[in-house]
Amino acid sequence: MAQVQLQASTRSTTGKGAARSLRREGKVPAVIYGHGREPEALVIDSGTVARALAGASAATVLEVVVDGRAPVRALLREVQRNPLKAIDILHLDLYEVHADEKITVQVPVHIVGIPEGVRNFGGVLDQVLREIEIEVFPGDIPESIDVDVTNLSIGQSLFVRDVKIEKAEILNDADLPVATVVAPRSEEAAPAAPAEETAASGEPELIRKPKAEAEDAGEKE
Repeated sequence: MAQVQLQASTRSTTGKGAARSLRREGKVPAVIYGHGREPEALVIDSGTVARALAGASAATVLEVVVDGRAPVRALLREVQRNPLKAIDILHLDLYEVHADEKITVQVPVHIVGIPEGVRNFGGVLDQVLREIEIEVFPGDIPESIDVDVTNLSIGQSLFVRDVKIEKAEILNDADLPVATVVAPRSEEAAPAAPAEETAASGEPELIRKPKAEAEDAGEKE
């Protein structure tokens, strides 16, 4: 399970204007909620956020320390980014979780191996499912789900029902494909034969009319 600590402070100002002011100061506004608690407005240093979220996902459990209090565990429910500059984080939504309560999370799928259909027959691996939804205790969340595709031949698929995750229940449809190997693309159409070959295979194309015929065509009635 991935776990990262995030230092935060409470904030009393809210609204778009206050949020813009915080961002100009190098801060990121955030909110933490869950388990019947009142939503608590937070502010976090942007550098701290960037370091904490490097490589993090929706399955990453954060230890959030607010104003030096005892840390609470939380998941990233939403990360709002600047649409013009994705590195700029505009707001964080954090959802508090308890160790003894199961939660629902999306965990990334990690493909392992090179399929037989790719190695030996030039097939193409198509990863259909990038994340799998599971119900699990926070302490048992895997960083990723390894899916071995080594034995897949052309036309074969690996389905959700083939995936096993310890201490977690998979919520996706069992018949949903995770990865499949498709046949290689057909070869491109052969280029047109050169003009010399065309000429050799039959009568040459008439480029211009004989002189006499051209003169006859040019006369008016």
